Amino acid sequence: MMVGTDAPSMQARRNPGIDLLRGLSILFVILNHLGLRIPLKKTALADVLPPWFLSRLNYNGYEAVFVFFVVSGFLIAGNALQRWGGLERIDLRAFYARRFARIVPCLLALLAVLAVLHLLAVPGYIISRPGQSLPGALWAALGLHLNWYEGHTGYLPGNWDVLWSLSIEEVFYIGFPLICLLTRRRWVLVPLLALLALSMPWTHAALRGNEIWQEKAYLPGMSAIAIGVLGALLAARSGTLPARTAALLGWLGAIGLVATTIDGALMWHLLRDGYMLLLALSALCLLLACEQRQRRGDWRPWRVLDWLRSWGRLSYEVYLTHMFVVTPAVWLFRLSGADYRYGLLWYLLVLPLCWLLGAAVERWLSTPCERWLRRRLAKQPYAEPPATPPTTVELPVA
Repeated sequence: MMVGTDAPSMQARRNPGIDLLRGLSILFVILNHLGLRIPLKKTALADVLPPWFLSRLNYNGYEAVFVFFVVSGFLIAGNALQRWGGLERIDLRAFYARRFARIVPCLLALLAVLAVLHLLAVPGYIISRPGQSLPGALWAALGLHLNWYEGHTGYLPGNWDVLWSLSIEEVFYIGFPLICLLTRRRWVLVPLLALLALSMPWTHAALRGNEIWQEKAYLPGMSAIAIGVLGALLAARSGTLPARTAALLGWLGAIGLVATTIDGALMWHLLRDGYMLLLALSALCLLLACEQRQRRGDWRPWRVLDWLRSWGRLSYEVYLTHMFVVTPAVWLFRLSGADYRYGLLWYLLVLPLCWLLGAAVERWLSTPCERWLRRRLAKQPYAEPPATPPTTVELPVA
């Protein structure tokens, strides 16, 4: 493998297991944002499935974003290790150029559309809370502190609100390569990352009293990203593990992920703020298992779920744009006076439309702009990343 280059053969390889995890995560985000407005437990689906299970399907969006954080750290650090041979050798210009090319085109387009909708006073897109304004929201989004802005002024409209996770991710990635270059030694970098990773329960608990800021503060989210980075370092040093060991990692990850998403109340009772750390470590186990399986050759698990993997490949674009589908769909649902029992039909309409919008944005905006910007900023030819998460639910981005 060539280090420091973007060999097309290497970059074209995607890990289907990781795409599947990302697809599941973005699906949970959309189910959350739609479920807050049209709960599944009020639909006819409650006649065949228990309401508590339907509620868990609707209310795991926050947990899904933390899974995205772990995926982001794992893939971006892993790609850096492949490209430069070590985190202490990161090329700052190339690293920042790649982040800029991936993140900024869609972000600027989103902010432009949101600003126009606000100025036109379109319902659902008007910034109206005391202490909030269009210039303030724009500066918060571009200045990567929209999470802080919401913590102090309240929630922004839905299409703005999704940018809180992008603020956490990109602040981390501004400092990450600098820390790698300054520490220069893995024995210095790893303890710092471990300290940040293990601080998650305490930093989350310390912010109790402000619900918005507790959910969207920098340090808990960065802890999840640090767990992903540590996983990438571990994967780079571990070599190929026995198949049974890799399978055990996968089962541990799957069990932990199911426990924290399907029975989060029990996990909270047992672990309190530590349940988010369990979630992040479970996601890491799954990532390590997927990476180990990829080392043994190309694979395509559960082909019947290829549709969900396509969601994972488009997760950044879908994350940024899905509220453009959810908001008008909910408005039409309420305007029509539709019975909540038939709310499931609106899910069947919204989900494919979210995918189609994300696919259109990827084809006509994000990929062409990323290709053009990389040629000019990084002086490198564009190549499809192996499994780069969007953020960020890059949600997640990578």
